Amino acid sequence: MSGPLTGLKVLDLSRLLPGPFCSLMLADLGADVLKVEDTGMGDYVRWSPPYVEGVEESARSALFLSLNRNKRSLRLDLKSEQGKEVLLRLARDADVLLESFRPGVLDRLGVGYDRLRQENPGLVYCAISGYGQDGPLRDRAGHDMNYLGLGGMLALTGEAGGPPVQNAGQVADVGGGALMAAIGILAALRERDRSGEGQLVDISMTDGALSWLAMLAAQQLNDPSGAPLRRGGLPLSGSLLCYRPYACADGWVTLGALEPKFWQAWCRGVGREDLIERQFETPGSDAHREVEGIFAARTRDQWQAFAAEHDCCMEPLLELDEALDSELVAAREMVVELDQPGAVEPVRLLGLPIKLSRTPGDPNRAPGPALGGDTDAVLVAAGYSEEQIEALKEAGVVAGPPVGAQGSFLG
Repeated sequence: MSGPLTGLKVLDLSRLLPGPFCSLMLADLGADVLKVEDTGMGDYVRWSPPYVEGVEESARSALFLSLNRNKRSLRLDLKSEQGKEVLLRLARDADVLLESFRPGVLDRLGVGYDRLRQENPGLVYCAISGYGQDGPLRDRAGHDMNYLGLGGMLALTGEAGGPPVQNAGQVADVGGGALMAAIGILAALRERDRSGEGQLVDISMTDGALSWLAMLAAQQLNDPSGAPLRRGGLPLSGSLLCYRPYACADGWVTLGALEPKFWQAWCRGVGREDLIERQFETPGSDAHREVEGIFAARTRDQWQAFAAEHDCCMEPLLELDEALDSELVAAREMVVELDQPGAVEPVRLLGLPIKLSRTPGDPNRAPGPALGGDTDAVLVAAGYSEEQIEALKEAGVVAGPPVGAQGSFLG
């Protein structure tokens, strides 16, 4: 079955997490994604443990496979004139080019958006960066935590009086970068259907992460008192006793009884109707201490059984290994098995969260590519002869799979 994006051609020059996560979703939905990697070690994530036994060395990283299944790989030296010519030729037939360099890098190499659209006016060019293609910080390096720090989210995460708490997931990289890029690309492609012209999609991970605070920002910007919002004082971040995680006898549970009907169901279920009117009291109050005591008296399984009987927005707080092994994850096909050549057994990875009824995506359409594993085939399809390909290899412009390749994620 063809995916909804079958026929879409994507040149992905990005590496690490934000860009590859974006192109992963496009690939799982059927797009032909070509990773354009350098003639050295390629995408750094290729060399990050844990490793899959039996797989070709440059595609054995489970982290790499989690972001790069269903893609192909070409090794290309963009610092060489011939390498730039190869990219320009590939761009003529592409729908999308995705990159995550610092702003201006491809322009300085002579293959930025203005040059590429001369070859292909319909090209959608998406650039993911930390702080955007313009603005005072465009040239600064950064990572997820920096973007969350500058966007205000990190300051708001944690308990009052405690330190800021880093999230286990990369909110800015994925939520502010990869997902925004995917939406921007699809929007630009839809507009191209009408106009026939591509455009530049400028994605700042800081902008994207800040947009997650839409409701809090509206509150801050429009509060007549001008009182600043602070960590530990936000209704949905721990300041209400009805909406918090609670320790139980053998773990933790999450209580999300924000609406009065859910809080009332919980109170009546535990035989404490006297607590109904105290729903919105804060941590540290007498009511909060009583609720803590009630939760501590039962096990997580007992609370799970309670939640099945009383509709009160309460669920167990699972560790990652428990979540991955849960009935819910299995039912939603959120853990899939990837057929990777050479692997002793199938590689287990997360599935595609986008469920389409008629043209579903396929996480296992093709394996994760070896470094440069598709170089020859890509160049042949682009019109290069065997003699030309060999000449490009001898000049170091392109490269096929490395022999005895080694690398380091931190190299």
